[in-house]
Amino acid sequence: MAVLARIGVLALQGDVREHIAALSRCGADAMPVRLPDDLARADALVLPGGESTTMGRLLRVFGLEAPLRERLAAGMPTMSTCAGLILLSRHVLDGRPDQLTLGALDLTVRRNGYGRQVESFEADVDIEPLGVAPFRAVFIRAPRIESSGPDVQVLASFDGNPVAVSQGHHLGLGFHPEMTGDVRLHQLFLRRVEDALEVSAA
Repeated sequence: MAVLARIGVLALQGDVREHIAALSRCGADAMPVRLPDDLARADALVLPGGESTTMGRLLRVFGLEAPLRERLAAGMPTMSTCAGLILLSRHVLDGRPDQLTLGALDLTVRRNGYGRQVESFEADVDIEPLGVAPFRAVFIRAPRIESSGPDVQVLASFDGNPVAVSQGHHLGLGFHPEMTGDVRLHQLFLRRVEDALEVSAA
Protein backbone atom coordinates (compact mmCIF):
# COMPACT_ATOMS: atom_id res chain seq x y z
CA MET A 1 0.00 0.00 0.00
CA ALA A 2 1.39 3.39 -1.00
CA VAL A 3 2.29 5.85 1.74
CA LEU A 4 0.71 9.29 1.27
CA ALA A 5 3.54 11.80 1.40
CA ARG A 6 3.39 15.45 2.31
CA ILE A 7 5.43 17.37 -0.24
CA GLY A 8 6.88 20.73 0.72
CA VAL A 9 7.74 23.37 -1.86
CA LEU A 10 10.42 25.85 -0.79
CA ALA A 11 8.41 29.08 -0.85
CA LEU A 12 11.01 31.80 -0.45
CA GLN A 13 11.12 32.90 -4.09
CA GLY A 14 10.44 31.46 -7.54
CA ASP A 15 7.84 29.18 -9.13
CA VAL A 16 6.15 28.05 -5.92
CA ARG A 17 2.48 28.17 -6.96
CA GLU A 18 3.19 26.37 -10.23
CA HIS A 19 4.84 23.43 -8.46
CA ILE A 20 2.09 23.22 -5.85
CA ALA A 21 -0.50 23.21 -8.64
CA ALA A 22 1.33 20.45 -10.55
CA LEU A 23 1.70 18.33 -7.42
CA SER A 24 -1.96 18.85 -6.54
CA ARG A 25 -2.97 17.69 -10.03
CA CYS A 26 -1.07 14.48 -9.23
CA GLY A 27 -3.12 14.04 -6.05
CA ALA A 28 -0.30 14.99 -3.70
CA ASP A 29 -0.59 16.77 -0.37
CA ALA A 30 1.52 19.82 -1.25
CA MET A 31 2.40 22.69 1.09
CA PRO A 32 4.63 25.79 1.03
CA VAL A 33 7.77 25.73 3.18
CA ARG A 34 8.89 29.09 4.55
CA LEU A 35 10.02 28.30 8.10
CA PRO A 36 11.81 25.45 9.90
CA ASP A 37 8.50 24.21 11.36
CA ASP A 38 7.12 23.87 7.81
CA LEU A 39 10.15 21.86 6.77
CA ALA A 40 9.74 19.57 9.79
CA ARG A 41 6.23 18.63 8.60
CA ALA A 42 7.31 17.78 5.03
CA ASP A 43 8.33 14.29 3.92
CA ALA A 44 10.04 15.59 0.79
CA LEU A 45 10.93 18.96 -0.73
CA VAL A 46 10.74 20.64 -4.11
CA LEU A 47 13.31 23.41 -4.64
CA PRO A 48 11.85 25.53 -7.46
CA GLY A 49 13.32 27.71 -10.14
CA GLY A 50 13.94 31.37 -9.40
CA GLU A 51 17.15 33.21 -8.55
CA SER A 52 19.66 30.98 -6.79
CA THR A 53 21.60 33.67 -4.93
CA THR A 54 18.40 35.25 -3.60
CA MET A 55 17.05 31.86 -2.53
CA GLY A 56 20.33 31.02 -0.81
CA ARG A 57 20.31 34.32 1.08
CA LEU A 58 16.69 33.82 2.16
CA LEU A 59 17.42 30.29 3.38
CA ARG A 60 19.79 31.88 5.87
CA VAL A 61 17.47 34.79 6.74
CA PHE A 62 14.57 32.44 7.55
CA GLY A 63 16.73 30.01 9.51
CA LEU A 64 16.29 27.17 7.03
CA GLU A 65 19.87 26.41 6.01
CA ALA A 66 20.86 24.28 9.02
CA PRO A 67 17.62 22.25 9.29
CA LEU A 68 17.61 21.71 5.54
CA ARG A 69 21.18 20.41 5.63
CA GLU A 70 20.15 18.06 8.44
CA ARG A 71 17.15 16.74 6.52
CA LEU A 72 19.24 16.23 3.39
CA ALA A 73 21.86 14.33 5.40
CA ALA A 74 19.05 12.16 6.79
CA GLY A 75 17.92 11.24 3.28
CA MET A 76 14.95 13.52 2.61
CA PRO A 77 13.95 13.18 -1.08
CA THR A 78 14.09 16.31 -3.22
CA MET A 79 13.12 17.51 -6.67
CA SER A 80 15.14 20.54 -7.75
CA THR A 81 14.52 22.63 -10.85
CA CYS A 82 16.74 25.29 -12.40
CA ALA A 83 17.80 27.54 -9.48
CA GLY A 84 16.94 24.71 -7.09
CA LEU A 85 19.40 22.51 -8.97
CA ILE A 86 22.11 25.12 -8.41
CA LEU A 87 21.36 25.16 -4.67
CA LEU A 88 21.61 21.38 -4.38
CA SER A 89 24.80 21.05 -6.44
CA ARG A 90 28.27 20.62 -4.99
CA HIS A 91 30.08 23.22 -7.13
CA VAL A 92 28.82 26.32 -8.98
CA LEU A 93 30.74 28.05 -11.76
CA ASP A 94 30.16 31.76 -12.44
CA GLY A 95 28.50 32.10 -9.04
CA ARG A 96 28.92 34.77 -6.39
CA PRO A 97 31.64 34.37 -3.75
CA ASP A 98 28.94 33.80 -1.12
CA GLN A 99 26.94 31.39 -3.31
CA LEU A 100 25.17 28.84 -1.11
CA THR A 101 25.55 25.21 -2.18
CA LEU A 102 24.05 22.30 -0.26
CA GLY A 103 25.99 19.53 -2.01
CA ALA A 104 23.25 16.89 -2.08
CA LEU A 105 23.87 16.37 -5.80
CA ASP A 106 27.43 15.60 -6.86
CA LEU A 107 27.34 18.07 -9.73
CA THR A 108 29.31 20.99 -11.07
CA VAL A 109 26.91 23.45 -12.69
CA ARG A 110 27.35 26.75 -14.51
CA ARG A 111 24.86 29.51 -13.76
CA ASN A 112 23.04 30.78 -16.86
CA GLY A 113 24.90 28.13 -18.84
CA TYR A 114 22.42 28.33 -21.72
CA GLY A 115 22.26 32.13 -21.80
CA ARG A 116 20.39 34.98 -20.22
CA GLN A 117 16.63 35.61 -20.02
CA VAL A 118 16.33 36.73 -23.64
CA GLU A 119 17.91 33.46 -24.77
CA SER A 120 15.27 31.28 -23.10
CA PHE A 121 13.96 28.42 -25.22
CA GLU A 122 11.99 25.19 -25.27
CA ALA A 123 13.15 21.79 -26.51
CA ASP A 124 11.88 18.22 -26.62
CA VAL A 125 14.03 15.92 -24.48
CA ASP A 126 13.83 12.16 -24.10
CA ILE A 127 13.68 11.19 -20.42
CA GLU A 128 14.11 7.44 -20.11
CA PRO A 129 11.86 6.80 -17.05
CA LEU A 130 8.94 8.65 -18.69
CA GLY A 131 8.59 6.35 -21.69
CA VAL A 132 8.72 7.06 -25.39
CA ALA A 133 6.95 10.44 -25.51
CA PRO A 134 9.45 13.31 -25.25
CA PHE A 135 9.11 15.97 -22.55
CA ARG A 136 8.82 19.60 -23.65
CA ALA A 137 11.43 21.27 -21.47
CA VAL A 138 11.38 25.01 -20.77
CA PHE A 139 14.86 26.52 -20.27
CA ILE A 140 14.92 29.98 -18.65
CA ARG A 141 18.35 31.27 -17.56
CA ALA A 142 19.04 27.59 -17.13
CA PRO A 143 22.11 26.16 -15.41
CA ARG A 144 24.27 23.79 -17.43
CA ILE A 145 25.58 20.65 -15.79
CA GLU A 146 29.29 20.60 -16.60
CA SER A 147 30.23 17.39 -14.78
CA SER A 148 28.77 14.80 -12.45
CA GLY A 149 30.07 12.32 -9.91
CA PRO A 150 30.00 8.52 -10.19
CA ASP A 151 26.78 8.14 -8.18
CA VAL A 152 24.79 10.47 -10.45
CA GLN A 153 22.53 8.81 -13.01
CA VAL A 154 21.85 10.86 -16.15
CA LEU A 155 18.19 10.57 -17.13
CA ALA A 156 18.24 12.97 -20.09
CA SER A 157 20.68 15.10 -22.06
CA PHE A 158 20.42 18.07 -24.38
CA ASP A 159 23.13 19.48 -26.62
CA GLY A 160 25.67 17.09 -25.12
CA ASN A 161 25.04 17.94 -21.47
CA PRO A 162 22.84 16.30 -18.83
CA VAL A 163 19.59 18.16 -18.10
CA ALA A 164 17.88 15.60 -15.85
CA VAL A 165 19.73 13.57 -13.24
CA SER A 166 19.08 11.32 -10.28
CA GLN A 167 21.19 10.58 -7.23
CA GLY A 168 19.70 8.51 -4.46
CA HIS A 169 16.32 10.04 -3.61
CA HIS A 170 17.15 13.31 -5.40
CA LEU A 171 15.78 14.27 -8.81
CA GLY A 172 17.55 17.26 -10.40
CA LEU A 173 16.34 19.14 -13.48
CA GLY A 174 17.95 22.01 -15.35
CA PHE A 175 14.62 23.19 -16.75
CA HIS A 176 11.09 24.09 -15.60
CA PRO A 177 8.65 21.15 -15.72
CA GLU A 178 6.09 23.14 -13.73
CA MET A 179 5.61 25.54 -16.66
CA THR A 180 4.04 22.90 -18.87
CA GLY A 181 0.87 20.89 -18.53
CA ASP A 182 2.93 17.70 -18.42
CA VAL A 183 3.08 16.37 -14.86
CA ARG A 184 4.98 13.16 -15.62
CA LEU A 185 8.13 14.34 -13.82
CA HIS A 186 6.14 15.33 -10.75
CA GLN A 187 4.49 11.90 -10.86
CA LEU A 188 7.92 10.25 -11.12
CA PHE A 189 9.10 12.22 -8.10
CA LEU A 190 6.02 11.25 -6.08
CA ARG A 191 6.57 7.57 -6.85
CA ARG A 192 10.16 7.85 -5.67
CA VAL A 193 9.09 9.62 -2.49
CA GLU A 194 6.50 6.92 -1.75
CA ASP A 195 9.09 4.22 -2.33
CA ALA A 196 11.52 5.97 0.04
CA LEU A 197 8.85 6.29 2.75
CA GLU A 198 7.86 2.64 2.43
CA VAL A 199 11.49 1.57 2.83
CA SER A 200 11.97 3.79 5.89
CA ALA A 201 8.74 2.50 7.44
CA ALA A 202 9.62 -1.17 6.91
